Amino acid sequence: MASILKVDTITGVSTAGSIAVTGEGNSTTTNLQQGLAKAWVRGGNDASLTDSFNISSGTDLNTGYYRFAFSSAMANANYSGGGFAFSGSAKYSNYETATTAHAEVNTFVDSGSKSDSTNSSQYHGDLA
Repeated sequence: MASILKVDTITGVSTAGSIAVTGEGNSTTTNLQQGLAKAWVRGGNDASLTDSFNISSGTDLNTGYYRFAFSSAMANANYSGGGFAFSGSAKYSNYETATTAHAEVNTFVDSGSKSDSTNSSQYHGDLA
């Protein structure tokens, strides 16, 4: 029989922000806090924010080159980011510069040239 658990806060016993969850196959555990995206954004081809989480602003730096500022800083610049472009002829993106305060994203066409495009990216790591 299925159960429903309704709570407002989940806190770890030994470390308040650390919850271990049994992973796929029931043989390993995953740290819930570390597995969550710390920021994500869907940006317009002018760096406008269509929707976002933990992103305070977007800046259009140049053709196909955008900066997204975090509302809450990352602990260090060693976080992971990834994303994609999805308008016009732009096909893919990468993230170029990472600081604790922001990430910079490029969008490209197949030939490798930068191109303005709506884009989406997410960031995983530790918050400050």
